[in-house]
Amino acid sequence: MLFYKKSPEKKVGFTASKKVGNAVERNFSKRRMRASFLEFQEKIEDGIFVFVAKKDILEIEYKELQKSMRYALKRVGALKKT
Repeated sequence: MLFYKKSPEKKVGFTASKKVGNAVERNFSKRRMRASFLEFQEKIEDGIFVFVAKKDILEIEYKELQKSMRYALKRVGALKKT
């Protein structure tokens, strides 16, 4: 899940609730989102981004996570047009 607000600067936050799992699983899910976001960092507009992990993040493969993140960024209009 992604929350996005246009802003003149780029800020990013990652969160996972206890519904995702224990502390180890929550931290793992945030690390996965952070790593995936780094690949899109240069391709996105400035703004405030908050990524929220869902329970499924522990079960999907990394490629699927990237695909979901690309879709979410495209859907909110945050990807730069090239």
